Amino acid sequence: MADTTKRIIYPNDEGGVSIVCPSPNSSLTMEQLVARTVPTGKSHQIVNVSDIPSDRTYRNAWTYEES
Repeated sequence: MADTTKRIIYPNDEGGVSIVCPSPNSSLTMEQLVARTVPTGKSHQIVNVSDIPSDRTYRNAWTYEES
């Protein structure tokens, strides 16, 4: 079962960041969600919800940095 306190982030083709929010009803694990949602060849991270900015005003300016 996916952890709803986590998010999957990865860089998108427009230079921004895509964020995947697991459904509380999902029976998939985070690894299964990554395999299903992150495009092949893209790096990704699983982060805490608190790591995602709550102010979405400038969300198109968010960037992705590998850690």
